[in-house]
Amino acid sequence: MFFENCADILNKYGSSLALGLRTTLLVSLLGTAFGLIIGLIVGGFRAAKLDISAGPAAVFFKKLFDVIANIYIAVFRGTPMMVQAVFIYYALLNVVHWTGLQAAIVVISINTGAYMSEIIRSGIQAVDPGQIEAARSLGMSNSQTTFGVVLPQAIKNAFPAIGNELIVNIKDSSVLMIISITELMFQAKSIAGSTFHFTETYFIEAMIYLALTTIATIALNIIEKEMRKPRNTKISLPMSDTDLKSIEFAELKKGKN
Repeated sequence: MFFENCADILNKYGSSLALGLRTTLLVSLLGTAFGLIIGLIVGGFRAAKLDISAGPAAVFFKKLFDVIANIYIAVFRGTPMMVQAVFIYYALLNVVHWTGLQAAIVVISINTGAYMSEIIRSGIQAVDPGQIEAARSLGMSNSQTTFGVVLPQAIKNAFPAIGNELIVNIKDSSVLMIISITELMFQAKSIAGSTFHFTETYFIEAMIYLALTTIATIALNIIEKEMRKPRNTKISLPMSDTDLKSIEFAELKKGKN
């Protein structure tokens, strides 16, 4: 009887569940992507160290940014996402006139950004300082060192935690039904209220969430393994005329032998 009711619900309300699934994926994927961007900016600036030659203005703005960033991280990591969603949605509703879906993406992005900034900061700090010094000794600028040496390694170090945030967002997006977006939890609640088959409906919902997180975990593990594979890279350095003549002489000598 239980599984018969589940099959009947899937048959009648499959399109509604598919709509909720699509909204859940949209919110969680976009929220994680935008949150990663926020985390790269905030975490990157927090981990950055000023040069000894930095002026008073640079020192002041760095300290001001650190204070604002710390407050942002403390607030969004210390309060529930449901409370954040309700407050931000209704506080700005008469200002921006947005939809619940737009508000949900903004809320989950800002919330994820607070966690991502700490993840990225720890990933940057895990990079060997000797590599930064080596990059500087090769004449690389601060931006080249940051984007070419530090960030790729920081993201690789922090990738498991970044992937975990995606999985958390897939599940935590269910609380955003509080602002009436038609995600999976909202649809399941509506279906359960219509059919009065609460156990069967929420069982189906749980299986969908389990399938989503399992697929995401497998995909993230594959990506992580690809990132961990050694890469054969060749570095081309400029050669002087003396080096070129030495190579030509060696080739000529080899040909004679």
